[in-house]
Amino acid sequence: MNKAFLSEELQRRSGVNPKKCMKCGKCSATCPAYDEMEFHPHQFVSMVETGDLEPLMNSQGIYKCLSCFACVDRCPRGVEPAKLVEAVRLAVIRQQGANHLQAETVASITDDEIPQQLLVSAFRKYSK
Repeated sequence: MNKAFLSEELQRRSGVNPKKCMKCGKCSATCPAYDEMEFHPHQFVSMVETGDLEPLMNSQGIYKCLSCFACVDRCPRGVEPAKLVEAVRLAVIRQQGANHLQAETVASITDDEIPQQLLVSAFRKYSK
């Protein structure tokens, strides 16, 4: 797939305009998963804007994002990095034609305290 087309598609799906980013890094400074991700929120935005998508799509960091939206709350320009991370994650899952979360593995990674809504949400997210 053409990387310019994919970049535009990611922006369309996420509803995020990466050109609004002024690269202040406040989103990354507030990210609780910062140490776990090889590309940080402000880098995601920049890489989508420039079309440098291959490293993002091969990154395990897209699965480390907590989708807590702390980066969204902190951004002074209204850029929503978490939505771009989510769009990249879904693009990878669609491209691979596979789920990151398999139904057979759920029992081994959950406990009685995990809300049922979380499981339903995860299946929706990882099965498209």
